[in-house]
Amino acid sequence: MKILVTGATGFVGRNVVSQLLASGHQVRALTRTPAKARFAPEVEVVDSADFTGVDAVYLFPIEEQAQEWVDCAKAAGVTRIVDLSAASVTVGLHTNPVERIVEASGLAWTHVRPGGFMANMLQIWAPAIRAERVVRYPFADEPMNLIHEADIAAVAVASLTADGHHGKAYTLTGPGGVTVREQVRAIADALGEDVRYEEVTRERARELMKAQGGFAADSADLMLGFADYDGAAAAGEDGYSDQDWSALERTWPDVEMVTGRPPRTFAEWARDHASDFR
Repeated sequence: MKILVTGATGFVGRNVVSQLLASGHQVRALTRTPAKARFAPEVEVVDSADFTGVDAVYLFPIEEQAQEWVDCAKAAGVTRIVDLSAASVTVGLHTNPVERIVEASGLAWTHVRPGGFMANMLQIWAPAIRAERVVRYPFADEPMNLIHEADIAAVAVASLTADGHHGKAYTLTGPGGVTVREQVRAIADALGEDVRYEEVTRERARELMKAQGGFAADSADLMLGFADYDGAAAAGEDGYSDQDWSALERTWPDVEMVTGRPPRTFAEWARDHASDFR
């Protein structure tokens, strides 16, 4: 079976590629920067969407390209598409146009809807941990239900390669809530070194994240409650009603239902990424 993985160098995409290879499938990896991809030699790396000879597609959600890619995939004989979406769609905070495009294609489809990525915290905290062994963030004791990117990939790979997943939307979370303090402690344990937690205001955390640029800057307003999912200014302290946040923090059983094992813990994720924090 040959599978095209779009967004192949992302946190989830890389894991989809490696897990597909490990299970014996042929992989064509789409990335804008092939020279920097650093995949195994047997991976076919491309910088434009080529659906020739492809059986299934893992679709990274770029709305502007989704319709063209889905049409091309169908014309080329692709039979199955698995798209990356978000748990916020499940709980009704917003809709995902890519999902509608995929559903309208007439192909077998599966939506993979993860909650917050554990890897997001890597992008926000790693610079300060590497430089000073400190995390500066608010919400010290509010739990987050985050998911390991390898678990997202495992559900995507199962949906791409096995029957029984057509028409399903899987909502993916970790095994339960983990507070910011607990996350910092897990990273310290993975490093075998002290990492200090410093409580700061939302406003100060926003300044720090904006100064970093990249993902941290782009996500600061949403993660810190200054904007909602549509980019509008948030009305309250966290931007959502208690009911909205409660729905987002629910623990869903879908990872274990699909893969046959419970989702990885934050401590496992921290150990997997210890070198990224050094």
